[in-house]
Amino acid sequence: MAASSRTGVSGKLWLLASGIVLVIALYTAGWFYAASLLREKTLALLGSQEQRGISATCDDAEYRGYPFRIGLFCSKVSVDDRQNGISATFGSLRSAAQVYDPGHIVWELDSPVEVRTGHGLALSTTWENFQSSLIAKLRGVERTSTVIDGARTSITSSATGQTFNLAAGHTEIHLRQNGNDLDAAVSLQDTDLMVKDMPQLLPRLTANLDVTLINRAGMIDGSDRNGLALYGTEGQMRTLSADMGDGKVISISGPFSFDEDGYLSGRLKLRIEQIDAWRDSLSEAFPQIAPMLGTAGNMLSALGGGKNASLDLSIKRGKVFAGGFIQIGEIPPI
Repeated sequence: MAASSRTGVSGKLWLLASGIVLVIALYTAGWFYAASLLREKTLALLGSQEQRGISATCDDAEYRGYPFRIGLFCSKVSVDDRQNGISATFGSLRSAAQVYDPGHIVWELDSPVEVRTGHGLALSTTWENFQSSLIAKLRGVERTSTVIDGARTSITSSATGQTFNLAAGHTEIHLRQNGNDLDAAVSLQDTDLMVKDMPQLLPRLTANLDVTLINRAGMIDGSDRNGLALYGTEGQMRTLSADMGDGKVISISGPFSFDEDGYLSGRLKLRIEQIDAWRDSLSEAFPQIAPMLGTAGNMLSALGGGKNASLDLSIKRGKVFAGGFIQIGEIPPI
């Protein structure tokens, strides 16, 4: 009787141990499956779309965090859009998600970032800190937020030979899918804009961008057929503003588009507040053209009837016209 009882207990212990091993095995398999999904979502955010010639690679990929977290680590990330002639390289990537909430992913990315386009535009960026999070849904990424501290960007155009340097103490980027469209909000604080071999264009300022890209919701989850390229894109700029404080604000709004060659077109409204203050700042930076800036300031004051003014701008394949017929500048293709 005693031997039979011991045999029954041993059998139950064996079943319990087998059940525990089975649960651990299933959990482990599920963890690695979730890790593969994390890799897919993270690389999709960077634009991977192999079937259309857009690839993202993660060098030395390694999964970490078992058993309670899921993390993908890469020593280097590269994105190559062969169709549109865009390539980008990034530093090391670290991403993680909780096992109980794999759709909420946080990730960090190291600089430098190097981006080149087939139209001769080269961009190089470094930063002190980069942190981002995204909310994934069943078939993609619903929204993402990014915070960057100490960013410094250099943009060079081979078409014009000019190099622009942009520094921002604090940057925030928020993207979300809005039906078929993509809403984007960008804020840059303590921003300096400089042109190589020229005085600083403007005093330190805060810049904000609020824009919608039509039919481009898939840009943030890798499902867009154009990847991250803006060629053939239409949008609505609710505001693009530069604020130097003390009421000195320049803002631009209106519809715009990029054609297949990367040229910008649009019908935009330029709004300038505190014209005299802007004129004085620019005259200090460019004393050689101070008389012309004074004349322009007087004209804008006449248009606005005082300290503020509005001006309609037409952009046709990169050529910028004031009032629809006076060419005042040209924007190179992206």
